[in-house]
Amino acid sequence: MFLAGAVALGLGAAPALAAEALPISISMAPAAANRASAQMGDRLSFRTVIRNDGTTPVGGVIGWVSLLRTDPGQEQPIDLEDWSAHKAITIPSLAPGESVATDWPFRLIASGTYRAVVSAATRDGAALATSPFADFTVRAKPLVESRRVLPVALGLPLLIGAGMLVTARRR
Repeated sequence: MFLAGAVALGLGAAPALAAEALPISISMAPAAANRASAQMGDRLSFRTVIRNDGTTPVGGVIGWVSLLRTDPGQEQPIDLEDWSAHKAITIPSLAPGESVATDWPFRLIASGTYRAVVSAATRDGAALATSPFADFTVRAKPLVESRRVLPVALGLPLLIGAGMLVTARRR
């Protein structure tokens, strides 16, 4: 009886959403300054252009970046707290044909294979627009850098030897 009443009132079914597409397109490309082979500690940036391809203005556009780790067995969304301070933008209104360009910087803090994507929605709409994926790989940063080790490896024995010679001559 309760179920029949809930269905009759529309409580048992999800509200029907309009299948209206958001007239926004998003392009995404790596910045020209990005290193071809990035490693931990580097910074990458991706340039997006959010454009109104429709014939009417679109108001209250919110754009945000998402980052996914795609390594087998470690697939997960990444919390951007340490990766990027630039998490979202708001665009009060986009006229037909108007576009807004934005750079999304990342500080690479962990090695792995990643996929970035920018999404946009309106405050009052039910549709979502997404950019193409931008895949990138972050190499692990070597813990020991040879240019720092060599002076110590050669200098320390010489320094100890010189100290021993000075001590031996004083006797």
